[in-house]
Amino acid sequence: MSTIESTRLDIRPLSVFTGAEIHGVDLTQPLRDAEVEQIKAALLRWKVVFFRDQHIDHAQHLAFAQLFGRPTSAHPYDANPPEGYPQIRTISSKSTTGRRGERWHTDVTGVVNPPAGSILRAGRQVPAYGGDTIFTNLVAAYEHLSPAVRALADGLWARHQFGGYNGDFDNQTVYAQRVQASPLVSDHPVVRVIPETGERALFVNPGFTRRIKDVSEEESRHLLNLFFEEITRPEYTARFRWQPGSIAFWDNRATAHQGPGDFAYLDDERVLYRITLEGDVPVAVDGRHSTAVLGKPFGALGVESGAQTGVAA
Repeated sequence: MSTIESTRLDIRPLSVFTGAEIHGVDLTQPLRDAEVEQIKAALLRWKVVFFRDQHIDHAQHLAFAQLFGRPTSAHPYDANPPEGYPQIRTISSKSTTGRRGERWHTDVTGVVNPPAGSILRAGRQVPAYGGDTIFTNLVAAYEHLSPAVRALADGLWARHQFGGYNGDFDNQTVYAQRVQASPLVSDHPVVRVIPETGERALFVNPGFTRRIKDVSEEESRHLLNLFFEEITRPEYTARFRWQPGSIAFWDNRATAHQGPGDFAYLDDERVLYRITLEGDVPVAVDGRHSTAVLGKPFGALGVESGAQTGVAA
């Protein structure tokens, strides 16, 4: 039996378009090259992959992430990393108590090189129910637009930024003050090309995309509403229930996700840990690259990154 055959992973799709659970791998142990390649292939195919019962620590989480790319610093504004691990963002439901869910979003698209992927891990502190995360497939959303609308979207560009609308800055939190003091704003193609597959993804999201460029405000609003409705259609989504030792690894170029926020009504705290992988600069259908309006690329420990370099995610 060959090495590849002997390490064949059990990949179980969760829906028609989005998400697959991967079984038959132990992330507490070093992975074989064949296992890494199968995880990469599953990620490209299903856009987000999930692992169960992987009780790894921060060091093992970081080592796993490094197999697929270069980890960034934890977050441009809101890191809260565990001591000694500046690449890990701690996400606690207690910090968002009272919120009625977050907007659908793709991580950190206010920067010119949004993360290529994100790896989110649950420790042992998760509620018995509630606090799920929903993922959607931006490639499927693009492919199911009508041909005429796809052709229109192919030529559009959009402004992405942190905060600044819908009352985001009305409450002067520390987070809001940091965003205002050091804004991150970029222009991205509405449709980006995934280099490994040539697939086109509808690269907009309600969390960061503020307006379509070179059209009127009213036209922008209608176009974004059309695109937002498309990317959040239930048939493109998969819902993941967190359990101790669960891991979600998503292709940030081809997905958006949302935490519905029902944990705000639970007494139990949900604690997750996230590592993001440095991304390249999105490329439009016509070959043009995204441009930074304000701020530097997002790289390791806050330093300027090699943003034009592709990432193996």
